[in-house]
Formats: sequence, C-alpha cells, structure tokens
Amino acid sequence: MKVSPTSAAARVKKLSAELHRHDRLYYVLAEPEISDEQYDALMRELQELEETFPALRAPDSPTQRVGGAPTKEFATVRHSVQMLSLANTYSEEEIRDFDRRVRSLLPPAEKLQYVCELKFDGVSLTLRYAGGLLQLGATRGDGTQGDDVTNNVRTIRTIPLRIPPGKGSVTDCEVRGEVVMFRKDFQRMNEERLEAGEKTFINPRNSTAGTLKLQDPKIVAARPLRFFAYALLADAKVPERHSDRLAMLGKMGFLVDTHAKRFGTIEDVVGHWKAWEAQRESLPFDIDGVVVKVDSFAQQERLGAIAKSPRWAIACKFASRSAETLLRGIRLQVGRIGTITPVADLEPVFIGGTTVSRASLYNEDYIRELDIRVGDTVIVERGGDVIPKVTGVKRDRRPRGLKKFMFPKKCPECGSSLHRLPEEAHYFCDNDECPMQIRGRILHWASRGAMDIQRLGDAVVDQLVTASLVKNVADLYDLHQKKDALLSMERWGEKSAQKLLDGITQSLTKPYSRVLYGIGIRHVGAGVVNVLCDAFPSAAALKEASLEELQAVHDVGPRIAASVHAFFRDPQHTRLLSRLAKAGLSLAAEKKKRSAALGALSGMTFVLTGTLSSMSRPEAQERIEAQGGKVVTAVSKQVRVLVVGEDPGSKVAKAEQLGVEMWDEQHLLSMLEKRKG
Repeated sequence: MKVSPTSAAARVKKLSAELHRHDRLYYVLAEPEISDEQYDALMRELQELEETFPALRAPDSPTQRVGGAPTKEFATVRHSVQMLSLANTYSEEEIRDFDRRVRSLLPPAEKLQYVCELKFDGVSLTLRYAGGLLQLGATRGDGTQGDDVTNNVRTIRTIPLRIPPGKGSVTDCEVRGEVVMFRKDFQRMNEERLEAGEKTFINPRNSTAGTLKLQDPKIVAARPLRFFAYALLADAKVPERHSDRLAMLGKMGFLVDTHAKRFGTIEDVVGHWKAWEAQRESLPFDIDGVVVKVDSFAQQERLGAIAKSPRWAIACKFASRSAETLLRGIRLQVGRIGTITPVADLEPVFIGGTTVSRASLYNEDYIRELDIRVGDTVIVERGGDVIPKVTGVKRDRRPRGLKKFMFPKKCPECGSSLHRLPEEAHYFCDNDECPMQIRGRILHWASRGAMDIQRLGDAVVDQLVTASLVKNVADLYDLHQKKDALLSMERWGEKSAQKLLDGITQSLTKPYSRVLYGIGIRHVGAGVVNVLCDAFPSAAALKEASLEELQAVHDVGPRIAASVHAFFRDPQHTRLLSRLAKAGLSLAAEKKKRSAALGALSGMTFVLTGTLSSMSRPEAQERIEAQGGKVVTAVSKQVRVLVVGEDPGSKVAKAEQLGVEMWDEQHLLSMLEKRKG
C-alpha cells in the first residue's frame, strides 16, 4: 500500500521515539519490554520508510547509529575544559591525608561532603551536545586534546543521540564518562572470535581502548561497549553539587553509577572504599578503586588543581589482585647490558581480566628470600593491577623433593660465564657478542629517546642479527653498502629497505646527548646523560675524566662514576665510538648559542616526572636547555619547576612539600614557544 509523505512523517516520528525508548529500557535500565524480534521488526519498518522518503531521515534516527565510510585517520580536537587525571592512593592513611589537605584549604567551620563513585576500569570519553543532538565524541588524549571518534561513539547504545528537552535536562552541554565492556560480554565476544579462528583479546579494558580507535564504525557497532556518565559541563544553570548532576545525567538518559554515595566524614569514605574492595567481583564490570570527590562545585573551584590533578578529588585504588598457580619453570632473560633477569613460567591463571603465564622474579636474592622452587604453588599478583609478579609460596602445598633453585653459571643465550659483583643484585653476562645483548642494544639505540630510527623494531632487529648483518650499533651505518643483502631477506622489498636506510641516515643529525644515551652505559639513564654532557661536553672529555672528577658531578654517585669510568677504558667500546664518529655521529656537544642564555627559561632549574605526550623526556630536556633552562633528576629547594606528565611519581608530593612550582605539559609548551628561534 502506498504511503503518503504526511503519513510517513508521522510514522517515522513515532517509530523513532519508540526505538529510542526501547534502547533506554534495554541498555540503560535493563528493563526490556519487547523481544529482540519485535525490536528488529520496528527497526526494519523505519529503515524502509527512510529509504522511501530520504528527507525524513534525521541525524538522531536510530538507523544512523552506524553509518559513514571507514575513517582513514582521526582528527585531533581540543577539549573545551581540560580533562584532568586523578592522583592515586592505595592506603587508608593516604585517604585521610587527602581529607586533611582538603580541610586545611577550606574555612574550618565550612561543611564538607564527599561523593564516592566506582572507579571504572575503562577508557575516558567526552561528548558534546548542541540543541540536544550529539555533535562530537572524543578520547581524553593528553587531557588537553584528544581524537575525534564521533562515528564510533554513535554506535554505543547507552549514549543518547539526542537529549530530550524538558525540565531537569540541558541540551547544550558536555558529558564526560567512561567506556567499559562487561565481563560476560567480553567473554562471549572472545568465544565467538575463537570459534571464527580469530585472535582473542587480553582483557576488557584493552579491548575497549582498541575498539574506540578502529577505523570502521560497523566493526565497532558489533562490540559490546557501554558508556557510564560521571560529569556534566554546561553554561546553562545546572546543579551546584556533583551528586545532583549525577542524578540529572540519569534523567537525561545516560547510564550512571547507581552505587555512588555521598558522605559527610572521611570515616564513612574509608568504610565505603573497604566494602567495595571486598565485593568488587560482584559487579558485572571491572573496577580498580573508588573515586572520591568534593561534592560542592564552589568548594572544588576554590580548591583548584595541581598540574593535571585536581585537589578536590582522588582515586582510592584497590590492592593488587592475586591468584595461586603452579610454577612450571624459571627461565633467564638477558638484557642489553648483560643483566640476567629470572622470569617465572606459570601455569596460566586468570587475574583481574587477564591471563597471566609469566611473572617477574627480579633476582637471585628475591628467589632465595621467598624460597621459590620449580613445582611450587605460588601467589601471583598484578602490581597496580598491571605488572605480574610472584609474591609468595604456599609451602604447605609443596611436593616432597623439590630442589632449591640454583642460579646457572653459564649464560642461557651464548654459554659465556656469568658473574655477580658484590654490590650488585643481578648476575651479568660480559660477552658483548651475546645475541640477546646485541638485540637489546640495537633496540635501545633505535628507541625514541635515543636515535629514534623508524622501521627498526623487534622483528627487523631479529632478522638483521640472525643474518649477521649487524653485531653492534656501528654496523647499522654500514648497511647502505649492504642493500642487496637486505633485499635478499624474507618480506623485504625496495621500499621497506630504503625506509630503514633513510631512518638510519636521519639519526646522524641527533645531538651528542642522544648518542651518549643510545650507547647504553650501565646505570646511566637519560637524566644522568644530560648531567654528564654538561660537565664533560665530549666523549673525549669523558674518556679523560678521572673517577674523582666523575664523582664530583652533581647527581653522579660512586656506582655511576665507576660504570662510566670503566666503559670509556674498554678497548672494545673505544673502537665502537671511533666507528660511530667516522660514520658521522656527533660525539661532542655543540657550543650553546648566546640566545639560549637569554631564553624564556634562563636560570630556571627543572625536574621532569611522568610521561609527556608530545615529546620524550630527552626531547623535553633539549628544548628546555635550548631556552636557557637546566634539568636535574631530583626535587630539591634549588629546583624552580616540576613538569608533571601522565602517571607522575612521588616527586609531586615532594615538590608540594617544598613549595616547588608545578607546570603541566601544556604550560611548558607555551613557555617554550615564547622565544622560538
């Protein structure tokens, strides 16, 4: 039967409203009223009407959740308000310290209330709405800017495509929250992938993060993602309390944390945190703590923030998750400087969303202290819910006859003798020709903080070492004469070979500090490298330096000094440096230009902590020094600024204690731009 445009418009409007309502009932409230078949029938009817009358297809139509061609790359968008990261705490005392700090910054008689929310183990997302319509979905990125993933976001059923107008709603706003995947959905998805012969995912969080960055929205739509809203930003009048805004978000159609509670004392907050640590597995999704926020926005405004973390909120993390499993063996890994690290080979065990089959055993002393034996039932934890480590042994379940683990005398890779210095915790293989050391040194040389050589990853290095084309980093600069040998290797063509050679050529422009870091002297990290470059502006000067002269340098202790002294007196290392110099690499620092002394950061001393998103720490140091600043490794009264990146360490607390100024990455970049050139 032919349908008139007027009748079709009315029917489309009714069907759209019905489908939006059923989406909310099913995905947000978990109270479905109709079967999947009935829902699909309504959707098919709407699709047919929109195909017949394309003008009736609205941007927020239920049929438009998946649409558009795959995205080749994601545009970068700037956040209207910075997405701050929370400081972490793991103990009851630290939670109480947070409360004391907050109260010390507010008038004594002022009433204070906290809101406690579950800390979802997912991926942060921000949504922008205009006139009620979803306009943008973006990842957190570095907190200042993120990736535009709008097409993927539209496929998430718990995200409204339109916020309905009316009392208790705001249609021009920004909504922030966390994208998660329920454990049962994750397990079912992995089972389906396994049946299809596809690779399974590690855990729900990694799967969620990867899904949001997929280029095809149709694939994203098939993944069971959910969005929990936890923040509402708007110019319109909105509640002055965080708890009221959470309730408002729920009324606007968003999934919110129904377990969120408001408390007037820190005692209740601690009790709430402990209660959820005990019952975290009762939830259908993963959490790794409880977020505590000051409820009043007026108080939040007065409390402000330190660098990228607000003073008015804190993430109270749970203790590492653990499990028991069988220790099947202990194998030794060889590092780039010959360090031997024991690794536990475990009967695979599921811990906090991830299957763990290997874990760290640190060194011989650690194994002896815990009396760890192959065949034991061991306790495995994920430190910070990430890094697996063996933390104990169930001795009451130890089979008879298990022998104590004895560290081998020979390197597992090359058969050379191992030794352990009295002051060291590790054994070392001193054979510079050990294949694993060669691989490790080349990978370190090619890393972003050193030579930053594109195309030189694990697989390529394995091929080059196995083919005996490269035995040390200097050999890389002879590969231009061996291009035919490169082309003869499996999966290599003219284009890939030239890309590698171009990357190697480009590395010749790197400064002396990068070269010194790249050669990988034991105990010498990026911070110490720059201190050494200031004191000894060439490899020749370092070679001539006495042990006493090295120890006299700030931040260089006896162990570092001894390592540097020994390195530059080793004939093999001397030959390597000579070859690098002949290849064209810089082994002396350029004389500092007069403009650096007059730079925007002249006379200022900096410390860097955490991960920077726009540059590596060595790059940041170079840019600071180019503007006349100085970078050291430890926070002290002499330090002017602590630059705080993602996941900062204990230096933040020390800086706050000493009154050291703190900058986030964006502020550093703005200061560096002040006197460009």
